[in-house]
Amino acid sequence: MSYDAPGPGGLDYAPYRFRGSRMLFRGPDRRIDGAFVACLGGTETYGKYVAAPWPARLEAAAGLPCLNLGSVNAGVDSFLNEPAVLEAAREAQLVVVQATGAQNLSNRFYDVHPRRNDRFLGPRPLMRRLFPETDFTEFHFTRHMTGALAQRAPAAFARLRAGLRTTWVARMTTLIERLGVPVALLWLGRTAPPTTAGAALAPEPLFVDRAMIDALRPRLAAVVEVAAAAKGETGGMIFPPLEAPAAAELPGPAAHAAAAEGLLPVLRSQGFRA
Repeated sequence: MSYDAPGPGGLDYAPYRFRGSRMLFRGPDRRIDGAFVACLGGTETYGKYVAAPWPARLEAAAGLPCLNLGSVNAGVDSFLNEPAVLEAAREAQLVVVQATGAQNLSNRFYDVHPRRNDRFLGPRPLMRRLFPETDFTEFHFTRHMTGALAQRAPAAFARLRAGLRTTWVARMTTLIERLGVPVALLWLGRTAPPTTAGAALAPEPLFVDRAMIDALRPRLAAVVEVAAAAKGETGGMIFPPLEAPAAAELPGPAAHAAAAEGLLPVLRSQGFRA
């Protein structure tokens, strides 16, 4: 896929398909024997534009293999739809799951691509009834769609957003239960989790708030919150000049270092020592 192809001035992510999975992960390909930590997440965990993403930094600090199963534009559905990934994660002693946006889930309103969860496939009947004046053929990505609907029909959008929040908690609960091993949740956003779900154009993870995270706490080994640098700060990131706007939306090396630092005590609390 072209989004992993290194251009002039870009990183070579050496993408590969783990155990035959249809998803692409950041290489090099790894074969792990013994204890390890599985790291599930989206573009941030993959480490787009960052030479050493947080799973690599955590591995170096902990002295324990940390398998990076982050994939570009992946959400919870991506992992639930990939048996090879779930099987591997269930072999880990600890799974770290990055909180990803609630818009990137198939739900009772619309469907998303099973692997690249940011891609909008189409509305369901309930969505058409909720937004009868909308031509959904103009939308290809969930963020664009939710932002447009929030501006055009705020009251109807509030119902949609409430449904997405409910779906996110339910789908995360399903993922945790299917993993069957200790799970830590990583919040890697531009700010701390909001007390209420933000507006459509808020930073990632979209529509996820503290109440949603608190609903999962009884099932989690830990919650680690990292607030990344402000939008537009790309110091230490590696990207082709034309991809500067995309890089400005993602956490840089400092945020990845903070994530690894925050997760290290979680590993130690689970009995891991370097």
